[in-house]
Amino acid sequence: MTKQILKTTTVPNYVHSADCKELRARFDKIIDELIASSLSAEALKDALSGGIEKVGTILRSIPGHEGRLLERGIAMIARCNPDLIVLTQNLRLPVTPTALQLVGMNSPEHYRSLTLDADHGGRRTYTPDLIILNKQTKVAHVVDVKRSLISYENTRIDELKNRMLAAALVVPDLLFKEHRRLVAEEVRAVILSAEERKCDVEGGIWPLSHLAYLIEVTGAGEAIGLLKESFEDRINKNWEIARQTFTRPPNLNSDQPVVSIAGEEDAEPDDEDVQNDGEDAVAEAHSEPRLIKLGFAKVPLRH
Repeated sequence: MTKQILKTTTVPNYVHSADCKELRARFDKIIDELIASSLSAEALKDALSGGIEKVGTILRSIPGHEGRLLERGIAMIARCNPDLIVLTQNLRLPVTPTALQLVGMNSPEHYRSLTLDADHGGRRTYTPDLIILNKQTKVAHVVDVKRSLISYENTRIDELKNRMLAAALVVPDLLFKEHRRLVAEEVRAVILSAEERKCDVEGGIWPLSHLAYLIEVTGAGEAIGLLKESFEDRINKNWEIARQTFTRPPNLNSDQPVVSIAGEEDAEPDDEDVQNDGEDAVAEAHSEPRLIKLGFAKVPLRH
């Protein structure tokens, strides 16, 4: 897969900035909430007392916590731009056989002007992490956040992108019906990866360092990177405190760093859901299709 990363020096200065005390305070609150559940120094000490199985359970939970951290952090940074509406709830989108065929068997110019009815779904659905709508440009981004794509084979990445595009066909109808008659005239899909490997900007896979282009907030990429680092630092500090206050059995090695052990991508939850009731329903729009544009996210051209 071609890796295309833009130089950070090309990021324009936007009116809104992520460099503010209020945002940093909210970041600290997110970290406190996620750490308090199972990654506090006391929780890690209890895990050490419970043996290797309990320690393993704690370590395997870290990727999930970090994924939620990134999703919430991106939403908070995006809200620094008052032109954006950031949706994180009620986002289950139907993925119908018709939509998958349109995306999988045709060039984008053959389906990019169609929008399907969100009420006619089947067994398969796709739930993005966020939908971000710019009220001024009426461009909606369907966003999937990944900690890493290293463990993803290219076929799996292609399947995810096709599923996102198929689901994006119902986004204008969903926004209008379920979210206070919001209007989207163009829908773009983007995968945001916390690692820069396997990124393909033209193909809709962006590193988090490009976040500013997506939400038009200066310093957005740096801010989400700082949030991730702060979270990892807090875990490591708690791990050191737990080690120092725990008298470990002779057969338990506590010298392993927490964050590096927990770098498994397979702990990331899937974003596809298959419902058990009923057969696949063919989703066709019952009225004339509304004209929209559909495709992958685009880096704005510099003027």
